Amino acid sequence: MEPKNGLFEILAKIKTKPGMYIGHSSLSDLFIFLAGYKTARRELGVNPTDRELVFYESFHEFVQDCYQIHSSKSWAKIIMTYCSDEKQGFDRFFELLEKFENSSEKSPQVENNMVEV
Repeated sequence: MEPKNGLFEILAKIKTKPGMYIGHSSLSDLFIFLAGYKTARRELGVNPTDRELVFYESFHEFVQDCYQIHSSKSWAKIIMTYCSDEKQGFDRFFELLEKFENSSEKSPQVENNMVEV
């Protein structure tokens, strides 16, 4: 069972009220918040959920694929390369997160069938 206040629940709260959690709509501040969240859970011995593991292990590659770039830069820096300010980067993150979530929900069999059609 997914924790009541897991990563995605907190992200939903940040999206609607960024000022309460990170000060303002800033992708860089969101990235730092998420790094702190991950570190705090690890230090407390709280294992990530399966859904969180997928995010931690695959979101960076997903962002690289979206922008057709391969870089050692963080996903936040890649996004900011294509945004004019932190607010636009913040909004773009949530757009990409939604696409990532939708693509992660598809089974490989469904994706293979879509390619063959």
